[in-house]
Amino acid sequence: MGLNQNNLTGQRLLRAGIINQEQLNQALKYQEAKPNLRFQQIVEELGYASADEIVRTIAMQIGIPYIDSKEIEVDPTLETVFPRTIAERYRAVPLKLADQQLTVAIANPRDIRAIDDLRLISGKTILPVRASEQAITDCITELYSDPSTEFGLSEYNEEEDAGAQAIEELESLEEVVDDSPTVKLVNYLIQKAVADGASDIHIEPQEHDLRVRFRSDGVLHEIMRSPKSSQTAIISRLKIMSDIDISETRKPQDGHCQVMVGNKRVDFRVSTLPTTYGERVVLRILRTDSVLMQLRDLGFSERNLKLFETSFKKPYGCILVTGPTGSGKSTSLYAAINELNSPEKHILTAEDPVEYRLPGINQIQINNKAGLTFAAALRSFLRCSPDIILVGEIRDRETAQIAVEAALTGHLVLSTLHTNDAASAITRLSEMDIEPFLLSSAIDCVIAQRLARCLCPECKEAYEPDTDILLRLGYPENDLPNTLWRAKGCRKCNDTGYKGRIGVHEILQVTEKIGSLTVLGATGDELKQAAIEEGMQTLRGDGLDKARQGITSIEEIMRVIA
Repeated sequence: MGLNQNNLTGQRLLRAGIINQEQLNQALKYQEAKPNLRFQQIVEELGYASADEIVRTIAMQIGIPYIDSKEIEVDPTLETVFPRTIAERYRAVPLKLADQQLTVAIANPRDIRAIDDLRLISGKTILPVRASEQAITDCITELYSDPSTEFGLSEYNEEEDAGAQAIEELESLEEVVDDSPTVKLVNYLIQKAVADGASDIHIEPQEHDLRVRFRSDGVLHEIMRSPKSSQTAIISRLKIMSDIDISETRKPQDGHCQVMVGNKRVDFRVSTLPTTYGERVVLRILRTDSVLMQLRDLGFSERNLKLFETSFKKPYGCILVTGPTGSGKSTSLYAAINELNSPEKHILTAEDPVEYRLPGINQIQINNKAGLTFAAALRSFLRCSPDIILVGEIRDRETAQIAVEAALTGHLVLSTLHTNDAASAITRLSEMDIEPFLLSSAIDCVIAQRLARCLCPECKEAYEPDTDILLRLGYPENDLPNTLWRAKGCRKCNDTGYKGRIGVHEILQVTEKIGSLTVLGATGDELKQAAIEEGMQTLRGDGLDKARQGITSIEEIMRVIA
């Protein structure tokens, strides 16, 4: 800061009676010895006035609203309106949101560029107020968690393959390296989604604005709304990153991109869909760590884990994992494959698409347009002498037939189906015209699963449940839990009461009795009842056990399991 500006600030303080002429002269002299300090800091350091007094005086004289540090109250719900990197860059912190107007305490309220960026990122009208820098720094610390641990980013040390798809470097996304507000906003959304552990980013055009939602722990949460005027630029930016035709807006498109978040590479599968108000974009975050999980990390009870391990460690047979989209079927199969993977085993997979690359495993990308269907891939696999075959999904009779025959001829086959419970998988294959006697011999076990949100360990609260409700839910009368837990909500779980997810499982073993019923054409309900009589724990039963243990809540189990 130059001498003239220092003198101007000094004169303002002098006129307001904050300092006298002698103190002004001393401060200006002190400035010559410490030119790197701003005049306000010098006055404060010399003890002539407090930071609040100085800032209040200057704000009043230039006609800008001022807020005292003692009057500032941090609203934790405003943490998401703009990221910490932006708050620190512009020395600004959100204080209050009312009628789409965001009150922001900022060190320099006359910085037009800062105000414009905050308006675009937050999607709100900005009302700047002046506050001391120390007060703003304290508020930023209180509002945001430690940036060094906020994102939990691990180092990425794998050498980049020169022939691999180019990675869009976003410079850790914690530093804004481009002056374009659109790029800043897209970078922020990616950064925050990764930090929050979201699985999807949904960019959704609305009639009057652009809505952004994250899917966290299987549930969509609205993160922000951006002005309608920013819609085209944001969607175009995402399409460019994903190598999607930017000029085509009338039909769905798919793409893929890789970005660096800190030292970690993150892959995204990007899909666009034309809607009434513009193109909708969904970014699916592909987390490599999810396919490296161990079976014990997936929520299997000791009994279910033992049953599953017994099945997939056999040299042949068919193992099916069923459940709706997003229930963790692929993760369970990958965890099993990781345990089976060894130099002695020849493992082939047919997937659509291949989202995760597994070392030491031969993965095939299905391409229906080129004639490489699941059935065609399976036929080719059998000529390559595999030990283990993973089929991404059984969708048709031909694929089912070849999978069953492969299981009967000495191969271990793992695949998925879309059914509501384990028993229904067998009847579903029968409906595909697979002979029941083949199913009874080929299928070793069927796993039905769901993903339930875990209660936040920081804020979950215990309560004494009503006995009648427990009985209606299915708890045995002679073993009712005295205490259950429910969601409450805190900053660490974004006030949802939940953090993370765990698997809920039902494992049906094809025993001699189940096999006989299959041959006789038994219905799904009959197969399920027989399995329960033989000791199978249902999805609901496993869920109720996890609620009893305080891992999740009764409400969450009822949400994911009918």
